[in-house]
Amino acid sequence: MTHSNTSRRRSLLKGAAIAAGALSAPMVATAQTTTSLRFQSTWPAKDIFHEYALDFAKKVNDMASGRLKIEVLPAGAVVPAFQLLEAVAKGTLDGGHGVVAYHYGKNSALALWGSGPSFGMDPNMLLAWHNYGGGKELLEEIYKSLNLDVVSYLYGPMPTQPFGWFKKPIAKAEDMKGVKFRTVGLAVDMYTDMGAAVNPLPGGEIVPALDRGLIDGAEFNNASSDRLLGFPDVVKNCMLQSFHQSGEQFEILFNKSKLTALPAELKSIIDYAVQAASADMSWKAIERNSKDYDELKKQGVKFYKTPDAILRGQLAAWDKIMAKKGGENAMFQKILESQKVFAQRAGQWQNDYTVDFKMAYNHYFGRGAKKS
Repeated sequence: MTHSNTSRRRSLLKGAAIAAGALSAPMVATAQTTTSLRFQSTWPAKDIFHEYALDFAKKVNDMASGRLKIEVLPAGAVVPAFQLLEAVAKGTLDGGHGVVAYHYGKNSALALWGSGPSFGMDPNMLLAWHNYGGGKELLEEIYKSLNLDVVSYLYGPMPTQPFGWFKKPIAKAEDMKGVKFRTVGLAVDMYTDMGAAVNPLPGGEIVPALDRGLIDGAEFNNASSDRLLGFPDVVKNCMLQSFHQSGEQFEILFNKSKLTALPAELKSIIDYAVQAASADMSWKAIERNSKDYDELKKQGVKFYKTPDAILRGQLAAWDKIMAKKGGENAMFQKILESQKVFAQRAGQWQNDYTVDFKMAYNHYFGRGAKKS
């Protein structure tokens, strides 16, 4: 055997011995640290919206495998619902779950993420504009101008909200004149223009106010939430279909400093959890809202389609609001222009490509459907 072969053999044996020693050595456990974040939603504990917040947190917690834990508290646990944004920005809370329109008082442009007809975009299309059409950057620009140390994730396209619950059905636009009505955001301006006397009450105060006659009508959001709030206990007429909030979605807020301090892997988990929660929420909404819609009918609620004349009146009122607010607020106008460009292209595509699903539904379930 040559000297070089002997050296090579010794080297291989030495390497094998080191590897064997490494395998037999006891493993040193690395202590895993858990980052805990305290969130608050803007919803009561029993509301389906709070459930959506819990669903998001569970997705993050499950994927983070103990490295990150989000705890979600109901509205009012730390701060009142409408003070959530400031609490997250200051670090009183690490994050929160609500809607952008609730911050309308800080900058009217914030209501454009959900209020009004959105140039014919449905909620999912508005989210497409937000994520791919420049909306996300515009929202960041607004929060930065307000010195709010937050990171915002929008998700969860909400179903179209009813026009409202009323003591008497609304048959024509004139019926709105003088009606004491509850709504929020830019919908306040829309209903005011239509002649209503608007009061932007928090969710928990709506039904008691209706019961005591302090208001004549109100809107909140969906069949599940409206039923839980107790609307059918005090009023029996609900007008379906409206443009006042036809494209709304949810907002998940993080304190920017807390989010920035997380490792890249955990930030990616949050990002993808938002996307997963968005899809899951939209599916759950179909399941739960449709069931609660049936239950509301069983409770004696009468549902009416909002007359087209009123819907056209909403659009006319919105045109005035856009002109007024756009003239007062440069950011408002900037967002409108961004939405309009996206909506014209995306809306043309959707309207041309999407089949009329009502035709198929009526074929199977309508009056002339064949009985199986």
